[in-house]
Amino acid sequence: MTATYAATVHANDYPSKPVTVIVPFAAGGTSDVVARTITQKLATEWGQPIVVETKPGANSAIGATALARSAPDGYTFLIGSIGTYAINPGLYKTLNYDPNKDFAYLSIAVRNANVLVAAPNFPANTVEELIAYAKKNPDSVSYATGGTGSSDHLSAVLFRQQTGTTGVDVPYKGGAAAQNDIMGNQVNVSFQNLGSVSNLIKSGRMKALAITAEKRSAQLPDVPTFAEAGVPGMVVYSWQAFAAPKATPDGILKRLSTGLQSAMKNTEVKEKLEGMGFEVMATTPEEALKFQQAEAARWAAIIQQNKISVD
Repeated sequence: MTATYAATVHANDYPSKPVTVIVPFAAGGTSDVVARTITQKLATEWGQPIVVETKPGANSAIGATALARSAPDGYTFLIGSIGTYAINPGLYKTLNYDPNKDFAYLSIAVRNANVLVAAPNFPANTVEELIAYAKKNPDSVSYATGGTGSSDHLSAVLFRQQTGTTGVDVPYKGGAAAQNDIMGNQVNVSFQNLGSVSNLIKSGRMKALAITAEKRSAQLPDVPTFAEAGVPGMVVYSWQAFAAPKATPDGILKRLSTGLQSAMKNTEVKEKLEGMGFEVMATTPEEALKFQQAEAARWAAIIQQNKISVD
């Protein structure tokens, strides 16, 4: 039996036992919710359980390292974020996995824009007013972030770089804590995930200045994009993607990727994800790799230009 034939037979039998998807963040977070929503459908289609295993820590590096060291047999794959695949390589001087060498990308699952929000009593009501205020009061505007290298932190860095302004980053352990302090006027502004704050904005508990999307959001149709607000370089999306160990046989990778794409395109799954504020991408592996490489290059340059490091 040739190796190629053996791999084909193996792929035809796959999956013949439960499959594990690693979530490199705490249970209940964005990646966990997205993983469960998609893999529940896939498990039904395959007739095999898909077990969600959370391995949080080190800005997702612990879970990503676990995938890199997993057997390349298709029975372990990962859902990671922009941090896992595109930010960590530039942020950490030492990393126990390489997103380019260790992973085979299966699909970009979803993406979600960030929205720049301000505390109710903060004097700026528009991006233009925020820029003017920040220039008049250097190093005084406080930005709530999810910590060094998080998507919201780098969005703030990029914004200040694009506008020639300064500010003070205030790290939080999670989005909920940052949101509470924004609503309580303890911190001035923050880049928050659109889906997590849209209801808080609609209720008037925080102000939305602009979104980092290419076009306005149906959830917040009155909020301008940054391009409309005069800062065209601020298109930023948080995103989640599926990957498997690099050496996984091609036949199994194809079965995984096509299965995931099919589950994401299912009407019920798609409507559920869109209802949570996500844009379903469901890309091919080739599209996923091209997207990951572009994102990694972009954020590596921003991290280097601003001398950001956690080591």
